[in-house]
Amino acid sequence: MYDRILLIKTGALGDVLRTTSILPGLRALEGVGPIVWVTSPGAEPLVRDHPLVDEVLTWDGDPEGVDAFVASLGSKGPEWILSFDDELGPCRLATRLGAHSGSRVSGAYEDESGELGYTDDVEVWFGMGLLSRWGKPEADKRKRENELTHGRIFASMLGIKDSKPSLVLSGALVEEARDNLGGRGVLIGLNTGAGGRWSSKGLSVERSVELAVLLHDALGSNVRFAILGGVLEAERNRRIVELLGAVEDLSVVDGGTDNGLLEFAAQVACCDVLVSSDSMALHMGVALERPVAAFFAPTSGAEVDLFGRGRSIRSTSSDYCSYRPDADNSSITPERLCSAVLELLNE
Repeated sequence: MYDRILLIKTGALGDVLRTTSILPGLRALEGVGPIVWVTSPGAEPLVRDHPLVDEVLTWDGDPEGVDAFVASLGSKGPEWILSFDDELGPCRLATRLGAHSGSRVSGAYEDESGELGYTDDVEVWFGMGLLSRWGKPEADKRKRENELTHGRIFASMLGIKDSKPSLVLSGALVEEARDNLGGRGVLIGLNTGAGGRWSSKGLSVERSVELAVLLHDALGSNVRFAILGGVLEAERNRRIVELLGAVEDLSVVDGGTDNGLLEFAAQVACCDVLVSSDSMALHMGVALERPVAAFFAPTSGAEVDLFGRGRSIRSTSSDYCSYRPDADNSSITPERLCSAVLELLNE
């Protein structure tokens, strides 16, 4: 028995959200104490209202500030520290917390020589990542061959039951988003960008427009489109809205790219179907139980469980799941995506 479980997961935002899938399993453990989540200030809205999280602590991830942060926590007795980030700051934090309270650590840590490593019980996950003991070629091979979802991997590591990620939104926030998106009929959200780091995760402006036109042709005036994204998608989304606005009888609304995290999630919650790259919007859609047509080229589609409410459209190119920013995504065609959306609407 532990006085509390302290979970360290600070980024990326989509990864923070999908890690909520372990909370029901942790809570079901016999004699479990409070669950405390350490995360970044930017990710805090994603977990602060979760009913299975007793406390959320924000930390900026600075390796030089670890000791001060540990001191601010005080002595809490034995803990189970779950360390799921592979950067220096969180790894150092896990090590210092473990030493401070004599606690069990599962996950990534910093050893006495300053090297980053991970405990044996999380090999199945970290063995496919940047900290792999087996080198990058073997880690990449394991990643490509893996067919287990993120949730199942983490549940097996922790000895808990697999569950679903979740995100708590207020009804008022969703209603405000619904009013802002306006209109009647089926709402299809297009979140086809991918920020700046992984350009090959996203769909081009031209293919995004072609997809909307195909769906409009199939569904007629009963369908409308919400163009979604973040600040890095501002210009591409503006072009998509402009091009779709010139299509006769096609209804399109710009969701904006400067929304707060929960405001953006509320837009996702309004979609009858969300078309999304492997991004935060995808994980929001899954957590909010929306039908999602998700597409994957440089990253793993196998890891993302859509829980029977979506379609996983994966690249057929040889560099699928290569984690190369320039991976070939040409096989993610508007026709394939259109078919997936129509199937979801029919269901």
